[in-house]
Amino acid sequence: MSSNIEFYLFEHEVWYRKDGAAYKLTEGSQDVLSMFMAKMENFYPEAFEALKGYYKKSMPNMAYYRFLIVRRFIKCNFAIIDNVHDLTSMGELQFEHVPCPMRGECRLEGIVCAPKYEHRLSDSELRVMKLWCEGLSKEDIAEKLFLSVHTVNNHIRNSYARVGVHEKAEFWQYAERHHLFGHVQ
Repeated sequence: MSSNIEFYLFEHEVWYRKDGAAYKLTEGSQDVLSMFMAKMENFYPEAFEALKGYYKKSMPNMAYYRFLIVRRFIKCNFAIIDNVHDLTSMGELQFEHVPCPMRGECRLEGIVCAPKYEHRLSDSELRVMKLWCEGLSKEDIAEKLFLSVHTVNNHIRNSYARVGVHEKAEFWQYAERHHLFGHVQ
């Protein structure tokens, strides 16, 4: 996906705008379905597992099963048409607060809608990356956290790989967007 995408509901169906054209989300929207399935599995595993369980009766028809999971995730998180792209060309998801008549009653509220982001970084990696982004040298980080420089290098390399970036500036932008350091001591 190298284009920005805006999702919206029209007559209770999910549609999306991409490159100036409108498309209805269907079982055949393989690029969108595959991308969302991967994002959900990697970064929103609780939502992914909940939706897999919710739609498990449809599993024999795998294309339809994938479609149902992604459609529900989009309806719960991106179904408002606005001027903010829901999926950026960089692959980032921009969540929206979608009004829902089931707020307060839905058993998937807080799990599928506004799901918890799972960054997959360990607490040790987060501590190292916070100091790295604050501008400390690898040697200073190693001394401050009682680690070897080799371990600091491994944490930095692994953190970049886990979130799909290649340099410090990209990681810092990623960390800001996802509030990674909000709870790091």
